Amino acid sequence: MKDEVLETREIPAEEQERINDRIVDMDSTKLKFYEDLRKKAKGWSREKTGKLGGKVAEYLFLLPDFFILICRLAVDKRVPAKQKLMVSGIIAYLIMPLDIIPDFIPVIGYVDDLVLAVLGLNLILNEIDPKILKDNWSGEGDVLRQMQKVTAAADQFLDRNLMQRIRRWLHKI
Repeated sequence: MKDEVLETREIPAEEQERINDRIVDMDSTKLKFYEDLRKKAKGWSREKTGKLGGKVAEYLFLLPDFFILICRLAVDKRVPAKQKLMVSGIIAYLIMPLDIIPDFIPVIGYVDDLVLAVLGLNLILNEIDPKILKDNWSGEGDVLRQMQKVTAAADQFLDRNLMQRIRRWLHKI
């Protein structure tokens, strides 16, 4: 974080209720199909691609969770306008058909999307209270821990040129 102290405030009850309404209950029967499909896809990817492919797929299954988080940040009143611009840029990149790694390439086509989303969230996190991310997260595990895992894996396994291109794109926003 920067040297300045982040201002925190108590969230009024009606605003907290609106936030809670946007948070998806992962135990809901409405999402059982999605969760079952996710488990089957993870199992299939481990079976067909081995341990390394299964690990890559495990990370890529976080992409929809991060996309939902980013969309929720775009409408969260606690997120300042400057960070909402960054959020909008991330959303635009994720839905654009042209990427650093084209999405039509199986499996690895979405790696740049995931890495850009997480690195963008890291930049936003420097400016907002981490509780805002946690309040809007409905994915598996702790959002901050998941971000650390993705960033560490990207730094370890991705080409430096690719990482520089992703970071340059983020800084353009």
